Amino acid sequence: MADTLLSQILSVVTQLQQDSKTLAASVDAINGRVNALADVKKLKDDDDAAAAATAAAIKGRDGGKPAAATTTTPVAAGGAAGEATEPPASPTNDVIPTVARKPNVTSRIILTTYPGQSGIDPIIMNWGEKDTTKRGPVVVSRGASTVRRRNAIGAHGGSYSIYHALAVAIQDLKVDHKPDFTNTEPAATIGPFPQWSDPKKIVAMDPLGHLAPWLYNDYINKENVEIRPTIAITKAHMKLPELENSVKAGRLKVDGKICLNESGELAVTKFAVEPVWYLPGVAERFGIDEGTLRRSLFENTGGSFPELITRNDIKLFLPPIGGLTVYCFGDPAKMSDPNVKLALRVHDECNGSDVFGSDICTCRPYLIFGIEEAVKEAQKGGSGVVVYFRKEGRALGEVTKARESRSKYDSWCNIGKRGIDRASEYFKSMKYDAIVGQGIPIHERIPIPDEMIPEDSRVEIDAKIHAGYFTTARSKDVRGTTWITRTARVHMWPPWST
Repeated sequence: MADTLLSQILSVVTQLQQDSKTLAASVDAINGRVNALADVKKLKDDDDAAAAATAAAIKGRDGGKPAAATTTTPVAAGGAAGEATEPPASPTNDVIPTVARKPNVTSRIILTTYPGQSGIDPIIMNWGEKDTTKRGPVVVSRGASTVRRRNAIGAHGGSYSIYHALAVAIQDLKVDHKPDFTNTEPAATIGPFPQWSDPKKIVAMDPLGHLAPWLYNDYINKENVEIRPTIAITKAHMKLPELENSVKAGRLKVDGKICLNESGELAVTKFAVEPVWYLPGVAERFGIDEGTLRRSLFENTGGSFPELITRNDIKLFLPPIGGLTVYCFGDPAKMSDPNVKLALRVHDECNGSDVFGSDICTCRPYLIFGIEEAVKEAQKGGSGVVVYFRKEGRALGEVTKARESRSKYDSWCNIGKRGIDRASEYFKSMKYDAIVGQGIPIHERIPIPDEMIPEDSRVEIDAKIHAGYFTTARSKDVRGTTWITRTARVHMWPPWST
């Protein structure tokens, strides 16, 4: 009797659960239709308003004469009046509906904006201003609540912004998605330094980028402006197979603080940096005027950033390129201490060697050697830093690199970019010259040991030696490097100015 009653109760509960699911599905379907109708109505209202505005303009221009029928497209430059027109569709052509996902944005497209345009109210930006409230945050989002407050051109994420766009397009990410910065505060305290308030010292990154969401929280909470960090700081461990060999060979010593164990596992502070270009400063670095730089950037990115031309009041540009990562060994505060040595390796990404271990070049051996020297200096009470730029082969790109045969020295004589046609031009000390040119003294350049150079990569070393890449007198015997060890007065974030 009890079992029968229990079975009946379970049956009723199961039916109620099924009915609840059916009801919820019906409610969701109704909500979906309501939302779709609301979106359609908004699109129609926008189209009707645009058509009315165009008709009124034509009527005023023609003195009230009947105007030819036109169809307006909802594309506006900066949201201002002046929509493009198209010939009316032929009455004999039926419009065939297509099945697609409902767009998550309106049909009105803001192609560009102009200084002084109605509704344009950029947030203050005084690059190099010491007072952070007077300097202002970097604002680049094109979200509905932010697009007219932008004080920067481009997009967050550099080259990865394209993948963000794809996620929005397929509706895996909401168009109004806002990141959550909970528990993402910087893991190390950096600065401030005098160079942060010198507009000529730092021109390719935002020195406040690691603090932006917290410094400018009022803009986010009170004005609904989207502000994102362009620098992230975290603690991590680094483990590479060569480092275990370094410990076994005695080149690295286990201290439990930096080199943690016999496997060569390292403790490291990691700084991920997205590029933020201060256009006047970048132009000055290259010895050109700002207008020439803006025009070249506009033309050679397929016209992707028209505000480079139309908004000369905006001085910041977040370019669609890779950023850089800083790996600091030891106490990060010592990076800027003038009383200790800083061992620094500035390294360009090399996917073939760094990641997959190709032995036709010396990139990974240089990287491992740089890490070793950085750790040694940190263990001696100094600081060790490796700066890893995400620009394959000095920004040649992997396709260009892959095209070049490595079978002979002449492969280095046809690089094929920036007018480079000689190894002496490709291997010139651009990194060294840039560092020294910013007033940072380099006291020592340490050659990589012969035993760390793969046999197949010696053609590259020979090309460098032949090009006069090394400053040592033993040019024919030395396997040199742009690796540097120095004691310098560095009071900037990070310990270089780019």
